[in-house]
Amino acid sequence: MKIALAQINPVVGDLYYNAQKIKKNIQELRNQDVDLIIFPEFSITGYPPKDLMLKDDFLITVEKVLHEEIVPESKTVGILLGLPLRKKKKLYNAAVLICNGYIPYIRYKTLLPDYDVFDEKRYFNSAVERECVEFKGVKIGITVCEDIWNDKDYWICRNYDIDPVEELVNKGAEIIVNISASPYNYGKQFTRLEMLASTARKYNIPVVYVNQVGGNDDLVFDGSSCILGSDGSICRHLKNFQEDALVFDIDDLPYCKRLVDNMYEDISWIYEALVLGVRDYFYKTGFKKALVGLSGGIDSSVTAALAAAALGKENVTGVAMPSLYSSTESLNDAKDLVQNLSIEYRVIPLGRMFSTYIEELKTGKEIDLAEENIQARIRGDILMFISNREGYLVLVTGNKSEMAVGYSTLYGDMCGSLGVLADVPKGKVYQLAHYINRNGIIISENIISKPPSAELKPGQVDEDTLPPYHVLDDILKSYIEDNKSIQEIVQVGYDGNVVESVIRKVDRAEYKRQQAPPGIKVTSKAFGWGRRIPIVQRWNR
Repeated sequence: MKIALAQINPVVGDLYYNAQKIKKNIQELRNQDVDLIIFPEFSITGYPPKDLMLKDDFLITVEKVLHEEIVPESKTVGILLGLPLRKKKKLYNAAVLICNGYIPYIRYKTLLPDYDVFDEKRYFNSAVERECVEFKGVKIGITVCEDIWNDKDYWICRNYDIDPVEELVNKGAEIIVNISASPYNYGKQFTRLEMLASTARKYNIPVVYVNQVGGNDDLVFDGSSCILGSDGSICRHLKNFQEDALVFDIDDLPYCKRLVDNMYEDISWIYEALVLGVRDYFYKTGFKKALVGLSGGIDSSVTAALAAAALGKENVTGVAMPSLYSSTESLNDAKDLVQNLSIEYRVIPLGRMFSTYIEELKTGKEIDLAEENIQARIRGDILMFISNREGYLVLVTGNKSEMAVGYSTLYGDMCGSLGVLADVPKGKVYQLAHYINRNGIIISENIISKPPSAELKPGQVDEDTLPPYHVLDDILKSYIEDNKSIQEIVQVGYDGNVVESVIRKVDRAEYKRQQAPPGIKVTSKAFGWGRRIPIVQRWNR
């Protein structure tokens, strides 16, 4: 049997656009004499549609698009894709197999995740039974995303008692197909491929994995679809972070050679995820131009470079807004950056505006936090003024380490539509800078090597009030991503006072983060939707 994998980038809610994308792939692939074309989970709706699935007219249109746009394409080729479907007033996450102009098989997702960024129990009912489908004389076990992530022999801790793959194999499945909308985070690719390979070896059965690609709000889907032989060999692998398709005859699986390319992640994966996340955020919202406040520091420089890669240099404008405390060196660094990127550049000093604030408020105090923050808020106002007048979207430049400890200013440097680095720890920001310079200097060595500083008062550097970033990032990962307590982190060898100070800052800054714009998720635990911490709480570790 000849199958095709079609890794597509749908737009959430644009049902007819997505249908045209599906149809285009069908028309191109059926010319290669394929028997079955496999699309990802939620191909028609995009993922995640969230509370659109509570709208009756949305679900009615989904079924209309399925029957009027997709089913007629199946007269000469089989089609497998995912979408939300209702049955007897209950909603399911469904996989439909279409052939000969009708739908002979519908299979429902069994395992409904409600951890991290997933909230499927809010919307869906779980399948009550799991049955194979027969197509072209082959018994196929169809699973939907999470259904394949629960093998008791691979996972030490399991979230569910049911293993859909085990049931399907016991019922005679000769091949397992998994359609997914699995969002990316750094480190996931290796785990995913090893888990799929383990499943293939355990049951001595081929595994086909088809994942969605693209950026939707804060989530990025990496694609990385693949076919594995019954010995766990990765026989074919689609592109990462791009739409792609391939055709493969499953009769050739015993003869395929194991591929090792694309298995191991490095900083290029985070780079590609961020570029795709920015590009799709703009394209799918209908905007074209980005505005970045440039300080001459590492974060704004990396943000501007990512924006230029995502949108084109002609669609990015950098704005330097020097204050009384900005160094000439920083202004020169920002100027060098925009010349290297060939983006538009503006300089708007905020000295007079800042002086007017201080004069009118007449605090009579020396420089304090209020004066530091008002500079950041003036910058935010300038960027939002340009945004409103000229139709730009403002990109927020703060990194995850700063967001974690509250080193960001509400209505100041947090102003904007998308936090490009909001889930990127400071150490990874430096790695991104070096990767951006892989083919030549874009971000100068001076930007990379100078001590990080907000330059909101004379001589200020971040390490005046924070531990070195490599220490800070380790503590933050342990606390935020690994859910470790103060005691557990201290036992690793970190100073207790430092750990307590960092965690106190994290907890106190929750109110800020819940007012921040969405940030592109690239770690296993990002702020926002996937980490739901009360603002008003007194849990004391």
